[in-house]
Parts: sequence; structure tokens; C-alpha cells
Amino acid sequence: MSLDPVARFRRFSRAVTSEVGALDTSFLGRGRPLGSARVLNAIGHGRTDIAEVRDYLGLDSGLMSRLLRGLEDEGLIETRPDPADGRRRIAALTQAGQREFEAYEDISNTRAKALLSRHPHPEALLAAMDLVASALGRDRIVFEEVDPRSEPARYCLGEYYAELARRFENGFEVSLSRDPDANDMIRPRGSFLVAFSDGLPIGCVGLKGGIDYAEAKRLWVAPSARGLGLAKRLMAATEDAARELGHTIIRLDTNRALPEAIAMYRKSGWTEIDRYNDDPYPDFFFEKRL
Repeated sequence: MSLDPVARFRRFSRAVTSEVGALDTSFLGRGRPLGSARVLNAIGHGRTDIAEVRDYLGLDSGLMSRLLRGLEDEGLIETRPDPADGRRRIAALTQAGQREFEAYEDISNTRAKALLSRHPHPEALLAAMDLVASALGRDRIVFEEVDPRSEPARYCLGEYYAELARRFENGFEVSLSRDPDANDMIRPRGSFLVAFSDGLPIGCVGLKGGIDYAEAKRLWVAPSARGLGLAKRLMAATEDAARELGHTIIRLDTNRALPEAIAMYRKSGWTEIDRYNDDPYPDFFFEKRL
């Protein structure tokens, strides 16, 4: 006997709906429904452009207007024309709105910690949550070009190095590899892209500038986001960045312990070439002419 997948999905949906209080008229006991609280949360986290907030929350214009009007009537937000573009409107929290935003943050954080503390395997629970969040938010994943020394980049690179250490036959030591200098992955020489899912980093890739060719380096996708085509999108964005920077050739190297990466390169127009560096880790070398 196997349980019906649809029934399992719907049980999950009901559990989440109940846990987050989606049907409560007073979300987290603060006197307003979930929709109003989410708009307040989005503005509090820096999304001030009203059209951006509406798209982020997936709301239609009518509902968005009603929610904004309700928050204005409470004295929690102020809206005004964007000084840089009068056709657009922006929103900001008032002092009262900031206090309410912080109250929601405190309650939400406390509830999250309590739920995780009750579970015998919190890391497994978080891994499952990451998997679901990546699947549901796949259309809202965004790429940002960042400094490779920034916190999101360092997180991704740390996860990447740890995975190589687990998968390579003899482990992986960054100091032994041809680790690119950060300045080579910053414009105008190169670039470093991080994929974000609702603010959390879930993938990265670097473009190291060179004289005769550029190199794609440090492609990584979080396990929870694999199978969604994110690696292909990151590589395509890297090729676009290379073109913008005037590069006509990109190269990369990889190890036989990463067969999924090798297969992707072969299917997406990369040509296998002879070894072009003395890095001790790679077994395969590829090139693409742009």
C-alpha cells in the first residue's frame, strides 16, 4: 500500500496553513489578518516600491490597494510618489509601523525557534523546509552580482568547498587549487553571481577575467534547489556577463566526481579541450566561444 500523493500534499498544506495562522483574523495576535501583516513585513524588509511589493506577494492591484489603505488608516505606513519617477509610488513605515514590524519579527522568530526545538531532528526538518521553499519559490529566484568577499558569497563558497571535500576521492583543500583572486571576479575584470530565494543564498558562480580568455569558477547550487534548472541559468547569466565585459572565450575545469556538471556542460555547447592549467584537482577541461 502507498499513500496518495495528493492527500499527502493537502495534509501538508493544511498543516502549514494552521501553523502560520493564515485563516486567523488576528495574525500572531496583532489585530490584523495575514495579508496586511505580509505587506507590512515586505515594506519593513526594504521593499518600498509598491509595484515591487505587489509582485513579490502575488497580489492583484485591488487587494493591494485595500491592504495599503488599511495600514495607512492605522498610521503604520505612509505612501507617496517616487521622487525619481512620479508614475510610481513608494511606501515607508512610520514610527508606529516600525514598532509593529519589530513585534511581528520577535513573535515569528520565537515561534520558529520553538517549533525547531520540539523536533528531534531539526536539521532534517530544515532541509525539508528548504526543499519545499525552493520548489514553491522557483519563479521568484533572483540573481545578484555581488562582491565575492561578501557574506552571501562566502556562505556559498564555504558550502561549495565542503561539498567538494566530501565528494572528491582524496578530499579538497582550497590552498592547493587555483583559487581565483577576488579582484579577478569583480568588474571590470569579472563578476560573481549569487542566486537568492526570498533573500537566502542558494547558488553561485564566478567569472574570472583573463587576457586571452575568461574562466567560469565555483558553480554551486544548494541541494534543496537542484533539479530546478538553476545551474543552467547561472551559467547562462555568466556567459552574458562575459559578453558584456568583452570576453569571447570562456573556459572551465571540473572533476570526474561531478558527473552531473560534466553532462550539463556537454549538453549546453561546451567543447572538451586539453588541460590548460596545473590545478591538481580537475580531470576535464571545457571551452565555449561566445
